[in-house]
Amino acid sequence: MAETTTIRIRMDKELKERADTAFNEMGLNLSAAFNMFVRQTLRQGKIPFEIYTDPFYSDSNMNVLRQSLKEANEGRLTAHELIEE
Repeated sequence: MAETTTIRIRMDKELKERADTAFNEMGLNLSAAFNMFVRQTLRQGKIPFEIYTDPFYSDSNMNVLRQSLKEANEGRLTAHELIEE
């Protein structure tokens, strides 16, 4: 058997509890799941699943947000009704 090492990972407590529950339902523990993730990453040469970004943080949205903050700091706010689509 290969020599093992210990890795410490910081994770939100609630996230860990939810992960423990999900992996336990699959017959795994967090350590086994992490090992599977690392092995698949090495086999595939990439993260073994798609990673999506939150559209809120897109460049265009950040530019609008920066402009809005600039206008707010300059006292140039415009009040309007909430538009729901």
